Amino acid sequence: MRVLGIDLGKKRVGLAVSDEQAEIAFPAGTLASRGKRRDIQALCALIKEREIGRVVVGLPLHMDGRRGPEAEKAQQFAKDLAKAAGIPVDLLDERWTSLEAERLMRGTSKKKRASKRNQGTVDEMAASIILRTYLAQRAANEAATDNAADNTADNTADNATDNAAKSDDDAEIPSEPPTE
Repeated sequence: MRVLGIDLGKKRVGLAVSDEQAEIAFPAGTLASRGKRRDIQALCALIKEREIGRVVVGLPLHMDGRRGPEAEKAQQFAKDLAKAAGIPVDLLDERWTSLEAERLMRGTSKKKRASKRNQGTVDEMAASIILRTYLAQRAANEAATDNAADNTADNTADNATDNAAKSDDDAEIPSEPPTE
């Protein structure tokens, strides 16, 4: 199942798409923002075209974790997209993604950086970072769930063995040999 990562912006929507196994995030360009209704229509077309099964939208929280107006807009956008596309849409804290994207671009010249910024490269990279983080968290949660299930199975087996041993220990040992 492919996952779509979205970095919402006032001018552009950064996009990233995962591979079919939802393990690797790839930049997928930007969408010029033309208002929520039109953006959702364009995203629904992309979701259908690329056979996306789930979406993650960056949630722009304040540095102290509070939700401001932009976070509320992102949350409403996610709800509206989920309803329109008919697939799950999750939110992910994106506080550091744009900074990380800009840091990654520092290796390019100032002229190229300015050009890339105008073309939305930072938005696209931020969407990739959101998606990469989301995929890593999902993989970690699945691994933890698998480990918990394995531990539960191991504990059940250990408890059965312990209970069998206790039953043997609790059995009465006759003080005298049986008489015939």
